[in-house]
Amino acid sequence: MPSGNSAIARYVQSATKIQPNELKATLFSFTFVFLLMAAYFILRPVRDAMSSDWTDQELSWLWTSTFAFSTLAVVAYGAIIPRIRFERLVPSVYAFFSASFIAFYFGSSLLPDPVWVDKTFYVWLSVFSLFHVSVFWSFMSGLFNKEQAPRLFAVIATGASAGAVAGPLIPTLFADDLGTMNLLLISAVLLLLPIPIIGALQNLKKTELGNAGLEADLSEQVRLGRNPFAGFMLLLRDRYLLGIALFILLYVAMNTVFYFELRDLLRDFERATRAQIWGGIDLVINSLAIITATFGTGRLATRFGMGTTLALIPALMIGGWLIVAASPLLAVVVGLQIARRAGNYAITRPGREMLFTLVDDETRYKA
Repeated sequence: MPSGNSAIARYVQSATKIQPNELKATLFSFTFVFLLMAAYFILRPVRDAMSSDWTDQELSWLWTSTFAFSTLAVVAYGAIIPRIRFERLVPSVYAFFSASFIAFYFGSSLLPDPVWVDKTFYVWLSVFSLFHVSVFWSFMSGLFNKEQAPRLFAVIATGASAGAVAGPLIPTLFADDLGTMNLLLISAVLLLLPIPIIGALQNLKKTELGNAGLEADLSEQVRLGRNPFAGFMLLLRDRYLLGIALFILLYVAMNTVFYFELRDLLRDFERATRAQIWGGIDLVINSLAIITATFGTGRLATRFGMGTTLALIPALMIGGWLIVAASPLLAVVVGLQIARRAGNYAITRPGREMLFTLVDDETRYKA
């Protein structure tokens, strides 16, 4: 009689097309990205809770600083990649960010007036969000070959979705008891846990996966790092890209107004309570996005066309602002924020990415 473990293994293999020699590496990879996403979504409500402590002008300057530091970070990363073995770079990236969040914790806890520590953290988390998942997928591209990747990446990606749901649970349930800055320590620990997983995956690559000679494709990241402004020249030469850029610009402007309105309404709450509210918003949004993306996005684009699909969320927001104008209550704005961001992740962003399927690879990545 077959054992329970072998029966489970056969079921997993038949349902996911994972081969027996790939199962361990797939589970490790699933856990890897789960931890990364959970760590980020623990920190995100902490960051957003801080925004209510600052004026609109201060927050605007922080957003400008975020753009500047993000650009510098991309340039630095692109310059480092050719000089360091990628197998060493990956664990170093996560150890570095983990150490940075520990430093923010001590800086905020020990300094009498940690306002600049908080503002630096607000910007730094956006820099972190550029790398935590992109470095992971680059590592995956050097782990699985071209035959394995199409079968396994969808399964591994569900780990990211699960982490995006599990992460906000921590601040939502425990921010008031633990305090917001203690959440940084939890996230720092979660970022250290993938380091031994990376070592295990590198060993599996050479043994069970049989991909010892496979290297991660980092050429695009190196080219981006050499000249991060090359995309602007491509943008200015193409009316199609300018149309996409105008759509994104107007959409981001609309999102900014919603963000500022919500943080103003939360100003009277304690920071820990704000973190709980922001965490709850992320939890609902990420859960809805998974359901909508699975069952709705493709059907909408196929049935109504790309133009109508992209217009759905902006049209919803126009109606939402009329409701806010008549009843500017916290519950109303929170509900609209959830609808907007869930719609963005599940409908607008995938639809926007579909627009780039009509351009070449260089334009897609740079513009």
